[in-house]
Amino acid sequence: MRKTSSLPRKQRKRLAQAPLHARHRMLSCHLDRPLIGEYNVRSLPVRKGDTVKILRGGEGIRGTEAKVASVDLGKIKLTIDNITMPKADGTQKAIMIDPSNCIITKLDLSDPIRKDKLTKLKEGSG
Repeated sequence: MRKTSSLPRKQRKRLAQAPLHARHRMLSCHLDRPLIGEYNVRSLPVRKGDTVKILRGGEGIRGTEAKVASVDLGKIKLTIDNITMPKADGTQKAIMIDPSNCIITKLDLSDPIRKDKLTKLKEGSG
């Protein structure tokens, strides 16, 4: 049985010192209900190219559905196409969004390894 601390300072330290393979798992989002039924899995790590719907955020952001532009493993955040905010000089800056505030509505299956893993999960032998 793994022991974890509930102290905030130790939680922050665990996130800051996590290896890349663990950070990749932390970038998981829940799937939309039809995808859960199709693939027999509740959540998957987000990748560039997946389409997500933002569930939480500001008025102009919430409810938006768009493709993931990039995934930042260092900050454990996503940037999404056309989700920007103006800077003081008038240029637009991409907003970093936490993956827990999104759901995946469409998967990018261009990677054959990811596609094979999902077909195994679909068959139930996963």
